Amino acid sequence: MANWTRDENQKTYEELFCSAELTGGTNKQLICLIVVNILLSITAFLGNTLILVALHKESLLHPPSKLLFRCLATTDLCVGIFAEPLAVTYWISVVTQRWNICRYAQASIFVTGHVLCSMSLLTLTAISVDRLLALLLGLRYRQLVTLKRTYTSITVLWVVSIVGSAMYFWNYLVTLRFGYIGALLCVVISIFCYAKIFLSLRHHHSQIQNHVHQEEQSQTIQLNVTRYRKALSSALWLQWTLVFCYLPYGTVVTLMTQRVLSPPLYLARQVALTLIFLNSSLNPILYCWKMRDVRQAVKDTIRNLCCTSN
Repeated sequence: MANWTRDENQKTYEELFCSAELTGGTNKQLICLIVVNILLSITAFLGNTLILVALHKESLLHPPSKLLFRCLATTDLCVGIFAEPLAVTYWISVVTQRWNICRYAQASIFVTGHVLCSMSLLTLTAISVDRLLALLLGLRYRQLVTLKRTYTSITVLWVVSIVGSAMYFWNYLVTLRFGYIGALLCVVISIFCYAKIFLSLRHHHSQIQNHVHQEEQSQTIQLNVTRYRKALSSALWLQWTLVFCYLPYGTVVTLMTQRVLSPPLYLARQVALTLIFLNSSLNPILYCWKMRDVRQAVKDTIRNLCCTSN
């Protein structure tokens, strides 16, 4: 079978992933993935809906920061509504050998998944930049990082994700390379931001120790740093979870560019894709675990729903 990075046309790529030669012998495993992803789709929808309601009620977060978290939750919600059902449709078409439907489903899941996964990565990178600015700008942060500018930034990120994913219809390899470059830039930016944050916090801690005689001022600074550390912890957990869920897929795709495609490698790609979808179900749990106000808002929402149903 041909290596998928050669200059075959787009039709060849779609036929390759919708052929009995590549998918043969994987039906049992695909059926398991279908069941798992149906459950993940439901949990992603319910979990992120609750988080969006909770973030709407929560008022302690700075509005631009809250907007970034809402954007991430919206992206995860769209994964549960669109990406996972499309993936289930693709796997069902493979199991039932409906290759015409399979080709359309394969194209749809790739474009939709690429848009949403790109937005998740870009939004988390924006959150890391936001946390760095909050630390470096101090009192100027609320003046410079405004809601309007954050809306503009998010709009630009959506446009970049959609344009990069739409290149699939022109040449799949362009989208693949665009994704590689974009992911690398996001990782570099996030590492730089968090490294700068930790160095700044370490320096800040030394300053507090050197001015311990200014008790009242020291307590105020310590209180602000403690609150900042909690927000930073939430962002870091979201970042690490995304890396954990996305890294297997990146590894498999890299192997696919170097080796001849085979059913085991094809199956590994589908399992890795499921891990990416799992990230959208894990994020609401992280919100509730690391953000006390969001957790309380989720509890109140569930309690109100239960009272209404009764």
